[in-house]
Amino acid sequence: MPALEAEATFGFDPYAVAADHLSPAAQSALGRLQDTLDRSIRPLLADAWETATMPGAVLDALIPLDLMQPRGVDASEAASSMFSGFRNYVLARTDVSVATLYNAQSGLFRTAVRLGGSAEQAARLDPLVRSFELRGVFALTEPEHGSDIAGGLATTAHRDGDEWVLDGRKKWIGGAAGSDVLVVFARDVDDEAVKAFLVPTGSPGVRLQPIGGKIALRPMQNALITLDDVRVGEESRLQNVDGWHDVSRILGAMRADVAWIAAGLQAGALDAAVRYVRERRQFDRPLGGFQLVQEKLARMLGNTVASLSMVAALSSAQDRGVFADVNSALAKLQTARLARETVALAREVAGGNGILLEHDVARFFADAEAVYSYEGTHEINALIVGRALTGTAAFT
Repeated sequence: MPALEAEATFGFDPYAVAADHLSPAAQSALGRLQDTLDRSIRPLLADAWETATMPGAVLDALIPLDLMQPRGVDASEAASSMFSGFRNYVLARTDVSVATLYNAQSGLFRTAVRLGGSAEQAARLDPLVRSFELRGVFALTEPEHGSDIAGGLATTAHRDGDEWVLDGRKKWIGGAAGSDVLVVFARDVDDEAVKAFLVPTGSPGVRLQPIGGKIALRPMQNALITLDDVRVGEESRLQNVDGWHDVSRILGAMRADVAWIAAGLQAGALDAAVRYVRERRQFDRPLGGFQLVQEKLARMLGNTVASLSMVAALSSAQDRGVFADVNSALAKLQTARLARETVALAREVAGGNGILLEHDVARFFADAEAVYSYEGTHEINALIVGRALTGTAAFT
């Protein structure tokens, strides 16, 4: 039986998944990350949630760790799906907004540049992305188009000499207010192909409006972006994006990141629940000594270990060069579904205190709802899997 180690470096990893897949140097890098999270970031989270603000101290603490290419870690391993996955797992175990903020740069923005840019663009920009000297965000989703964005993309681009003129709106763009550039996806009015552009946030015609009133990912600053006659040069177009198939290739690579986050938030919820039931006493005995409480914890552990094993298998395949939409869709679908159950069980064992920020459970409980929907809803991922199983597309 697995030993429950509430303060284990990688959350609840009783079957040593990290040790099986990462070098000692990579594990040490993640250990340094966990130390930083515990020492410098975790104490900020309750207030960040309450005020719906992301403290600048979060990135100030994370950037010096150089997590996209840590010291002592081979460059190929640092760039692997496995290492980036475990990085998201450790971040999400502490807080999903923190993981989402870092992944906006290390996953969404970096992947768009590396896969969407030309060889010259990728070589020039990637060092700036890794160091955070150039901060960017991924601007695809629109106010009226989420799941149907492939066919419904309404933001337009038209060529005017050596420049492109962009018009449209984007919504739910996390981290936009702190970014230097937006990766804006727009439909070319001449050939109808989807293209991508690096748009400086300070460009004339760019307007960012923060989205308030959220019940999940409260510290993460999402924006509604309006683009009104915004001009960028041809050199700002990502040269390897020339249709939805290229966007899909980028999204497929990133869907694994969200599955890892879904696994990590379960580990965080389980950590918080175990801490609570060890400390809380009812009827003159520890709450953790009640049978029904232990049954819930066992289910939470089972969900977490199953999710971690699944995303590790997905990343292992990707690192062997096997990228399949059905694999990443299934992993995101399943881990996000299990996350909902895991956080609900955590909230149950904490009782009424489970809705208080001071016990951590509440953050994971609310954030699981956002993870369930972003980067591909349950339904869309289910249809991708169903198409692979039956050979028939059921999209409408």
